[in-house]
Amino acid sequence: MAKRPFIQRIMTAGAEDLDSDASRTLTGQAYAELRADIIEGRLLPGSKLRIEHLRQTYGVGAGTLREALTRLVSDALVTAEGQRGFRVSPIAIDDLEDITRLRVHIETHALRESIRHGGDAWRAQLRASYEELSSFEQPLSRARRRPWEVLNLRFHEALLAGQPSPWTQKVLRLLARHGERYRCYAMELPGMTRDVHAEHTEIFERAMAGQEARAALALEAHICATPHELIRALREGRVQLPGAMPAEAA
Repeated sequence: MAKRPFIQRIMTAGAEDLDSDASRTLTGQAYAELRADIIEGRLLPGSKLRIEHLRQTYGVGAGTLREALTRLVSDALVTAEGQRGFRVSPIAIDDLEDITRLRVHIETHALRESIRHGGDAWRAQLRASYEELSSFEQPLSRARRRPWEVLNLRFHEALLAGQPSPWTQKVLRLLARHGERYRCYAMELPGMTRDVHAEHTEIFERAMAGQEARAALALEAHICATPHELIRALREGRVQLPGAMPAEAA
């Protein structure tokens, strides 16, 4: 990877973009870049994160990198190895299945709560996020995946924004980051025929109509679709995840 011009970006940013503590600003940028490279697979699962190499790649100091990596440990995207440094967290089929079960359990309950308690402001926000996502995902392509992920997350958060628990959103945002790691590989699968826009449309329409049970079922099917496709491809040998255990052992 080419060196990232963090210093240049700091120098050219407007005053409103800068933190009062420059080192904290650099830490936030390093964190965001590292997180994106882990999620996108540019930093491979299980790979060693050597500070000296990362300094050259990201153009920041060792202290800034350690702070950023410590934040990523909190996200469970990086593991700390005592005095031996840091490593990208591995990926595995069991991990994907566990993430999927948690998402289904938490999100379907939160959607039901949103439908029960969300008012006009929630519906307006949900409609706005759905329309924004719809304009971008027809068609959905690998080249447009990164900005789509942002809009997709915004739509899913808007779906659940009518329920009263802020911790629900925090937990689901963490799970979403890990799910995105696997989705990057799933989108490379040959012959993928899912109509993601149709899935989002069904969830949206059921939620707006107050059909809580049908909306929850549609959301569950949507959450499970990518993991099921990827796990089947792994077991059939059509794809292999870097650092993952063999499909037969799952």
